[in-house]
Amino acid sequence: MRILVLGGSVFLSRAVAAEAVRRGHDVVCACRGTSGSVPDGARLVETDRTGPLPDELTGFDAVVDVARQPSWVRAAVERLPDAHWVFVSTINVYEDESTPGGRPGTLPLRAPQPDDVDLAIDPEAYGPMKVACEEIVAAGAASSMVVRPGLIVGPGDPTGRFSYWPARLGSGPAEVLAPGDPGDVVQVVDVRDLADWVVDSCETRRTGAYDGVGPARPLSELLAEVAAGCDADPIWTWVSQDALEAQGVEPWSGPRSVPLWLPRPAYDGMLAHDVTPSLDAGLRIRPLADTARDTLAWLRATPDAPVTGLTAEEETQLLRRPVTE
Repeated sequence: MRILVLGGSVFLSRAVAAEAVRRGHDVVCACRGTSGSVPDGARLVETDRTGPLPDELTGFDAVVDVARQPSWVRAAVERLPDAHWVFVSTINVYEDESTPGGRPGTLPLRAPQPDDVDLAIDPEAYGPMKVACEEIVAAGAASSMVVRPGLIVGPGDPTGRFSYWPARLGSGPAEVLAPGDPGDVVQVVDVRDLADWVVDSCETRRTGAYDGVGPARPLSELLAEVAAGCDADPIWTWVSQDALEAQGVEPWSGPRSVPLWLPRPAYDGMLAHDVTPSLDAGLRIRPLADTARDTLAWLRATPDAPVTGLTAEEETQLLRRPVTE
């Protein structure tokens, strides 16, 4: 197959291109090429999507796009309407983030934003723009699949969110701060598993909308699997949501944050989607311990890899304070 990856130099789009090359497909990556290299075996066509697409981007059997700007997606679909499209969207298209067990068709979507919006000015436009992109692909492509990933993790992660945990468990004191309630439900998906599924879906021309997520599980279980993958035997000290908020700790990512922690019950559903339809459609999930092990190896081989979250000093200070409310 001739597969066009709109992107191909960073994380998921790069993993898709690499997997497609591994399977023997003719792969073209269309991007500026300034954020990283494309995989060996793929051909780079330098492309700035703020302008017209290069004339040579024609004749593809499948297209994979990860864009969030509706104008970019609109122009690409108009150029390549006969290809099978796999559009990588996001769970942020869902308006309801509090109901566990949701899946496509059971959760309402946000109202679409058909115009490009600068997320530095309006970060809340991300989900609505992705909804608009989904609609453009569904209306204009001969056939299409929409994948709505949750938290994508694994080697090469540019966000540093999940990477916080292998980094922390791979070194440092045995006592580890764990956020919120041990029973809080979370889910992640390995970037390589998602890439495999995307390429499978190009090959089979799979259609429909699916969530790109892993199995939902209690946070205590997820952290235990990460620890196992890092050959760590931590002493967990659980710090309640109220205590974290009282000490000015942020959820999710960024400075003075604890990744994977989300305020409850407002976000009870965000990382608790029903993965069954995706598994039935061919998504294969590797053990989380393997993801943690490989992420730790990547971190050790990549000293400048991004890692967000608490510093060692901040964690120590929090552990020395009362941890219950």
